[in-house]
Amino acid sequence: MALGERGRALGREASGFMAAGAFGVVVDIGGYNALVHLGGDGLLDDQPLVAKTISLVAGTTVAYVGNRFWTYRDRPRGRLAREYSLYMALSAVALVISLVCLAVSRYVLDLRSPVADNVAANVVGLALGSLFRFLTYRRYVFPDQPAT
Repeated sequence: MALGERGRALGREASGFMAAGAFGVVVDIGGYNALVHLGGDGLLDDQPLVAKTISLVAGTTVAYVGNRFWTYRDRPRGRLAREYSLYMALSAVALVISLVCLAVSRYVLDLRSPVADNVAANVVGLALGSLFRFLTYRRYVFPDQPAT
């Protein structure tokens, strides 16, 4: 594949990944804010890391469906249980990245506002976690060649 063609293919893959991820992000951010901040003091107001874990798992599942059936639809399919498990395991690393950003904001810098939470977890943590996900999903979860 020529360099220009490869670049265009990578661009299409990245844009599909971002679109599938955008739906997952809506679920993640919406879920987190509902659990922690809805009505002033949400159901998990005093447990933001638990709330982030719940919202991220829900959002990641939505993104998996989008990536499997749209972004990487042309790639060989592995066994669903293996593929989803690997997807979630790599997502767990991205979760740790997001949780570290949120924990530093909350417990080191003592920033507890909704804006601070969202910047830490859903801007900084999301950006770093998304880069990690893109690089690992395309290589390990949805490889060009079937796993042997």
